[in-house]
Amino acid sequence: MKIALTLLCCISLFCGTQSMVAQKNKNANDTIPKIEKYGLRVGADLSKPIRTLLEDGYSGFEIIGDFRVTDKFYAAAELGNEKKDWVEPYVSSKTSGSYAKLGFDYNAYENWLGMENAITIGLRYGFSTFKQKLISYRIYTDNPAYPNETIYDPQEFTGLTAHWAELIVGVKTEVLNNLYLSINLQLKRKVAEDKPSNFDNLYIPGYNRTYDYSEFGVGYGYSISYLIPVFKKNKTSEVAGD
Repeated sequence: MKIALTLLCCISLFCGTQSMVAQKNKNANDTIPKIEKYGLRVGADLSKPIRTLLEDGYSGFEIIGDFRVTDKFYAAAELGNEKKDWVEPYVSSKTSGSYAKLGFDYNAYENWLGMENAITIGLRYGFSTFKQKLISYRIYTDNPAYPNETIYDPQEFTGLTAHWAELIVGVKTEVLNNLYLSINLQLKRKVAEDKPSNFDNLYIPGYNRTYDYSEFGVGYGYSISYLIPVFKKNKTSEVAGD
């Protein structure tokens, strides 16, 4: 999360710097036609391949996409797959499955002429299908005459599902023509889930870690994407100089 917050600050600073430079380059009280690009933007979440390389017991990928519907609104979707080994002193398990997230983003950033950056606020509906494999668990007791015993009895639970709502805040900047880097933070609220018998879902693909004391979860991502322009619109813009 520290890496994600650092990248978020850097991208925000980059967007702000571009705005100041663009503003200084405009003539006073000019009305300039602005060309707005509309199209399909596709890419991949870079955080999951990085986690796959650096984190033992984890592998995953996510494909992202959005389509500009109006001046400020984008239809958005993410599709992914994750596998996660969960090892703790009292329980160990394996989770694997796929997920989809559908929703929209609103661009709250007002671009200057020639810029295609975005500060977005979005909502998603998330759905996951997965399986859990309980490998071992420890029977807890505070009686010193009966020490804690670890039970090794692998059990697999398939056909599990989970649903959640997600608030996502992100920053997206165009680093090259039609090529974008972005970072986002996610707040998730679990709506429903299938639980294995006598066992909780410790990890849900797409949702991340669960907590037995809360229905909320968090996540983050940083991605690279490419815009495939479908059509363009002209938009006039009043630009005031010094």
